[in-house]
Amino acid sequence: MSALVVDDVSRNFGGVQALSNVSMTVEPGERHLVIGPNGAGKTTLFNVLTGAVAASTGSVLLFGHDITRLPPYERAGLGLARTFQITNLFPRLTVLENVLLALQAADRCAFSLHRRLRANEALFHRAGALLDDWGLAAITDKTAKEISYGEKRQVDLILAMAARPKVVLLDEPIAGLSAAEVVRVVGMIRKLPQEITILMIEHDMDVAFQLADRITVLHQGRLIADGDVEAIRNDPQVAEIYLGAD
Repeated sequence: MSALVVDDVSRNFGGVQALSNVSMTVEPGERHLVIGPNGAGKTTLFNVLTGAVAASTGSVLLFGHDITRLPPYERAGLGLARTFQITNLFPRLTVLENVLLALQAADRCAFSLHRRLRANEALFHRAGALLDDWGLAAITDKTAKEISYGEKRQVDLILAMAARPKVVLLDEPIAGLSAAEVVRVVGMIRKLPQEITILMIEHDMDVAFQLADRITVLHQGRLIADGDVEAIRNDPQVAEIYLGAD
């Protein structure tokens, strides 16, 4: 059974068609990259998949479940997680507290308005273990506003993993990072367990070719190519439209 099936999805904003009859399939455990120039419809596709916006037409299946009309929280409950282009950390909370909130949100039994966040010992230890496992123990007690942009992107990835998702959507996770930070975040993505399916938007073609099992190319809201790395690398339409070949 496929992890994600996008079937003939379109999304209109008034008279603008952001997505036009897009169909694609993502298999379990696959590292599937979505590329395309600005305005291609990549983020709109992610918004449709997560329920941030509704598809105008078409359907989306998550491991065989029709999630087309489900709200975002129900999709998350079925195993779908996402990072964003802009980080969503609480700036005045520590890194540990941000991770604790993500873990608490994923564990409804742990949610309580009458208990201090750090009172749940199991969640507290799991949050610390997550940060330690990903090499971020040194920033545990810093507030989110004190850490670097690259560190924020790394924490974002940890937050997405807090709910133990089956499918993770990564929206340009290395955008704005230094060369050293790119290496670190790409390393984190490579370390994600193989049972987790990854769908990722990326502009950097070198990174896309490093990480992808399969690549889908969008242009002006339409799917123009879909295949493995070599097929996309050698596709003349992709070279002309995305890579700027003459």
